[in-house]
Amino acid sequence: MVRFEHVSKTYGGTDQQTALQDVSFHIQKGDFAFVIGASGAGKSTILKLILREEEATSGRVIVGGYDVGAIKRSQLPYFRRGIGVVFQDFRLIPTMTVYDNVAFALRVTNVSTRIIKRRVPYVLDLVGLLEKAKRYPEHLSGGEQQRVALARALANNPSLLIADEPTGNIDPLMSMDIVELLTEINKCGTTVLMVTHEHELVSKFRKHRLIAIDNGHVIADGRIGGRHADK
Repeated sequence: MVRFEHVSKTYGGTDQQTALQDVSFHIQKGDFAFVIGASGAGKSTILKLILREEEATSGRVIVGGYDVGAIKRSQLPYFRRGIGVVFQDFRLIPTMTVYDNVAFALRVTNVSTRIIKRRVPYVLDLVGLLEKAKRYPEHLSGGEQQRVALARALANNPSLLIADEPTGNIDPLMSMDIVELLTEINKCGTTVLMVTHEHELVSKFRKHRLIAIDNGHVIADGRIGGRHADK
């Protein structure tokens, strides 16, 4: 599903900064992987390369069988439709109801009204918010807003779901709920990649994959608490 092959990424001209150096890993279809590391470790660069917001300086990034670096700019919107993204800051539209926030993700890709009426209630029910479909974001808790953002990311039935620090703006109890929900979504077949710096939260999900990044290098890769967690 996601493969990095000896990927390096540098920013800047004469004053270059190395964000990733010779990074290799393979996240298989149906896997759940945490990418963990301190601020500035290279986590955000990994996501930008997967979404083709940035291009690798060297090496190859393969996502869903596509060589991301070879995708034409005109094809990027179609490529990205297969990837759902959840952000730390929710990014909900405050003037839209919960239902319309989720439906918006489908309307911008010209999905028919008939499908929207079927798909939106389905994903809202999946995240436990069907009864709050007519409410506005300001009337929801932080955890509920993140669930709406998650439903929106799932609206197009992506094969890969990226969660970028999804628990950064919610309390620890709700953080557990979000990761447990992501786990249930993963059990339905969606590949999940969650970026976080919260070691304590990650340690509670010992069956998931852990890829640890430090200073642009992969320093550990394996099951949490498993024998082969160290690289």
